[in-house]
Amino acid sequence: MADTVKPEQTIKPLTPDEEAFLRALGRATPSLSRAVDADMLLEQPISGTEYTVLMHLSEAPDSQLRMSDLANTCGMSVSGMTRVVNRLEAQSLVLRKRCPDDGRGWLASLTASGWTCLEQAWPTNLASLRRHVFSRMEGCDIAAAARVLERLAPQ
Repeated sequence: MADTVKPEQTIKPLTPDEEAFLRALGRATPSLSRAVDADMLLEQPISGTEYTVLMHLSEAPDSQLRMSDLANTCGMSVSGMTRVVNRLEAQSLVLRKRCPDDGRGWLASLTASGWTCLEQAWPTNLASLRRHVFSRMEGCDIAAAARVLERLAPQ
């Protein structure tokens, strides 16, 4: 259960820097996602979100993950992941099958076509990330920024 604030406790308001950080973070995440999706769809048959799903599957043991684990890894809801996997499955990039150890669960598995698509989409995705993220971080300590974000969203 989450800690609750007792009436005798006071909560300090956010500092202007804290408020600015949270507002910028809230704007940056969907903005970057939309920009990468747009770049990907100009050149590739998949969106940035779909690329991310294929990438995580390619890094998983046997190139497969439980749907719930895949959703968590990608920062999505299970229902959102189901919609993305449905689109990828319709393109034969992902295959969904029952978990052998749990008949209620489903695995998403990267197909050979999915590997090929991922490899072909990689340069577009990389160029988009460099343009929309890293070109704007010149002079920043990227390793320190990654550590901060890991604290906010541990795996």
